[in-house]
This record gives sequence, structure tokens and C-alpha cells, in this order.
Amino acid sequence: MDAAFTEEQHAIRRTLRALLDKRCGPDEVKAAVRTPPGYDEELWGELAGRLGLPGLALPTAYGGAGRGPTELALACAETGRTVLPSPLIATAALAAPLILALGSERQRAGLLPALAAGELTGTLAVPGGRLPVALALTGPNDGDWAGGGRAGGIQAHKEEGGTGWRLYGEAGQVLHGHTAEVLVVAAHTGGFARSSTRLFLVRADGAAGLRRTRQAVVDETRPQARLELRDVPAELLGEDGGEAASAVGAALAATGVAAAAVLAAEAVGAADAALARTVAYVRERERFGRPLGSFQAVRHRLADLYVTLQAARSAAYCAACTTGRGNPGPDGSSVAHGSEPGVTGGAGGPGVAALALAQALEALRAVAAEAVQLHGGTGFTWERAAHLYVKRAAGDELLLGPAHRLRARAAEEAGLFAAGPGAGRAAGLLTAVDA
Repeated sequence: MDAAFTEEQHAIRRTLRALLDKRCGPDEVKAAVRTPPGYDEELWGELAGRLGLPGLALPTAYGGAGRGPTELALACAETGRTVLPSPLIATAALAAPLILALGSERQRAGLLPALAAGELTGTLAVPGGRLPVALALTGPNDGDWAGGGRAGGIQAHKEEGGTGWRLYGEAGQVLHGHTAEVLVVAAHTGGFARSSTRLFLVRADGAAGLRRTRQAVVDETRPQARLELRDVPAELLGEDGGEAASAVGAALAATGVAAAAVLAAEAVGAADAALARTVAYVRERERFGRPLGSFQAVRHRLADLYVTLQAARSAAYCAACTTGRGNPGPDGSSVAHGSEPGVTGGAGGPGVAALALAQALEALRAVAAEAVQLHGGTGFTWERAAHLYVKRAAGDELLLGPAHRLRARAAEEAGLFAAGPGAGRAAGLLTAVDA
């Protein structure tokens, strides 16, 4: 695998870093999370309008930049450095890829350009807070993760004498669910006998019967909401038919691979910034007449964190490059793209992305914990930025983790502990991560 970045990819990182360093310091982050939407709408408008961030991985035919998951992951590594509160993950890594993969041409043309320009934001609503399972990251998504066919979750039924649908149920822990204008909702259709999980589009503005409540969460930079749907009008994502229904699980799994790679890069960016802040602090802070960082015990701890971070960075970039082998074409299919680093070997994306996310989450957790410790008595206070990284580490594990389940799922997919069709893929998977 050739993981060298192109000049265009370096330019994306430089431009985004310059803007965020100027507009998204710790004080700005703390102020943004206290607003009703939970993020700085003016900064989001600039990121979307000037830099085209939410449309980075969307085809040019739908108003996007025509790049892919690799560029989106690199951009998220920069947003992770500043712990940027924004609907980027919910819109660009969850909602938009599903609309691109499953939506009809009318739905794509009507929604994707607005999402790419930041005029609309979107998210994915999964009942029961089972987003990692729905995305096939911590378990297979071919079961009744969406609530089953009898009760619970969200149920969908067709309107009598019409082509529309009605949704009834509730979903908690929906990322940016209180502000997203476009909701991609997973719901059960067909009753108990012929139950199947389908995805539906809900335009949140003015939707009758929809109630959205912002929830208290560990990481305020990732606001979440509870959605209550009481006969909410909805539109089936894609065309009605058995083939489309069978494609839902595959589309969710593919979205999960890309989302895991993006979140891994973002976690690595956060860990990198936390470590840099800690190193700067121990260089300035003096104890016993000398800088704190001059003590050998402190140096050893920082060196261990640096090694952990670099390993996680390599895994995250491996996942981003592997996922970015094929970018979405105008019809949602996967096509090669010249801007991607050359990839000549390695295993497929699912196992690599899950392992990379697990390693990145563990690295962020370790670096954030040590950052608090090495800042001494002020490390856990509101005045320091260390607590932002601690909360981000905990919140990310709740969002698409935990790490041990991601590793277990990757091992299961690779056939690591059992003979079978997947056993032959285990060596290739480990080779890709090592590369």
C-alpha cells in the first residue's frame, strides 16, 4: 500500500487547519455547545459554503467535490484536533451516503446538492441506540436490531389508498437529531410475518407528529436527541421492491465501514492535539526549579503515548485509504479515483476499518487520561481543554464502539478463531493493518 498523500490532500488539510485554528479554539468550542443547535452555525456555514466540507465525498453530479472517504477522513482528522462541534459526521458520513446508495434519482437530485452545500443537515435514526449494530460494526445487521416485527422500535405502514408511509415509534441517541432537517429513519415494515427493515426519509421541518428532545450526553460536542414519531409522514428511501429491501443491510454495512474510517481519523486528530497540548504544558510548567518535562518519568510516559498515537494513526490512514479505493460515482456505484493514494495490496475494508476505529478509540482514551494526569490539579477543570478530549473519548466509544466489540466483530468477519470461508481472509486482514 502506498499511503503517501497527494498535494491536493495536503492542501485540504492545510486550509482546514488554518481556518479551525483561527475560529475554533477551546473557548469557542465551549461557547458553541451551549447554543440551542449545539454548534456554531456561522462557522458551519463557512465550512460548508467556502470549503464544501459536507460534500467532499459526494459526486460532482450532485453538487459534491467528487472526492471520497479518504479526503473526508483527512478532513475529519483536522476537525478532531479542535474537537469541532458540527453536524459533519451525521450529515456526510451517515445520511448522505445512504441517500446516495439507496435513493431514487429524484431523491438524490432533491436532497444531495442541499446537503453538500450545507443548506440542509441530515442524520441516521436507529431505534434502541443500536447504531453500531445497524452499521454492522459490532454485530451482524441481518437480525431484528431495528426493533423486531411485533413491538418496539419504529414501525412503518402504508397510507390507505396512497403511496406514502406513516412511521410510529421512537429512537434515542440520534446524533444531531434535534436539528437535522433530513432524517433517514430505520423502521420495520410488513408486520411480524413478513418483517423487513427499510429506510425512510422524513423532512423534519413541520412534520406532524414528530417530537424531538435534546438529551444530556457525556460529550456535548456531539449532541444527541430522542425522536418520538406518532404517525409521521415519511417517504420510502429508494424504490419499493424486494431487491431494494435486501440492499438495505449491505448499504448500511458499507456506510459503517466508511463511518468507522472517518471516526478513527477524527479520534487520531483529537489524540494528536491532546498530546501536543500536554507536551507544551510540561515544557512550561516548573517543579523543583526545573521544567516538569525534564523528569525522566514524565518523558517515558509521553514517549509511550507517542508510540500509541503513531500506531493508531497508521491504522486510521490504512482504513481511510482502503475504504477510499472506490469512490461513489454519479449513480452511487464505486469507481476508481485518481486522487486516492495508490493501493496495491491489503484486505477489504470492513475488518480494517473496525480494527482501526478500535485502536484509535483506545489511543484517544489513553492520551486524554494522561493529559489530565500530567496537567496536575488543573487537568480536570473547566479552564483547561483536557476535559474536552476525555469526553470525546468516552462519547466516541458510546457512539460506534466499544473497542472490544469492534475487535470481536473484525475477528469474526476474518474467521480468526474458527475454520471456515473467512479463515483465509485473516492473514490478509492482519497484513493490511501491519502495512
